[in-house]
Amino acid sequence: MLKKFNHLAIAVKNIKKASEMYKHAFDAKVSSPKSYPKHGVKVVFVEMDNSKIELMEPLDGHSPISNFLKKHPEGGIHHICVEVENIYKVRDNLIEKGFRILGDGQPKIGAHDKLVLFLHPKDFNNTLIELEQE
Repeated sequence: MLKKFNHLAIAVKNIKKASEMYKHAFDAKVSSPKSYPKHGVKVVFVEMDNSKIELMEPLDGHSPISNFLKKHPEGGIHHICVEVENIYKVRDNLIEKGFRILGDGQPKIGAHDKLVLFLHPKDFNNTLIELEQE
């Protein structure tokens, strides 16, 4: 069901500062910031040949990323993203096997303008997994 690794997401307090650190440390190509009010985040992507690092900053105090940063004030790894061929088929298969989908279980448009779902971290060794339609 899993096709390929897409990105690793890191919650940060200051996306501009974090972006500059990646640019300075690695001469990395970093996308322009883009806000996603429905998800409560502003994101940039650090581009690599085979994957990306997503840096996420909360838009406000109600963002899920704000809650994460309260528990991890210096930031940290928030989730991993893996591509799937058919997100609905994978979702139904996971539910049938007893795994939990976060939210209402319906795919939403994510930061790459593709359908995404998040899997309950307690079902996957305390790792939040984002599935993205390839």
